[in-house]
Amino acid sequence: MYAVIATGGKQLKVEEGQIVDIERVAGEPGSTVAFKEVLAIGEKADIQIGTPFLENALVEGELVNNFRGPKLIAFKMKRRKGYRKTKGHRQELSKVKITKLELK
Repeated sequence: MYAVIATGGKQLKVEEGQIVDIERVAGEPGSTVAFKEVLAIGEKADIQIGTPFLENALVEGELVNNFRGPKLIAFKMKRRKGYRKTKGHRQELSKVKITKLELK
């Protein structure tokens, strides 16, 4: 069984036991995270799709840890003008293990 959830402005296809990296969620490692924005749930031909979300579906996970992603560098330059600009960014992420997919 799999589900499609929306979190952090992105949509993810998740299965039970899978570990996913998502945008940072509040909580301590070991706490439970509930995803209520479930777009679809089921398996193979037996799938239910929401409009846009399913009211009777719930996906739960366990927060493994919070971390920061790799550093991304944005570098701008105009040749022969002496213009150089460097900007860096590291995204705040959470690692979540999906523990339960439920369709009530």
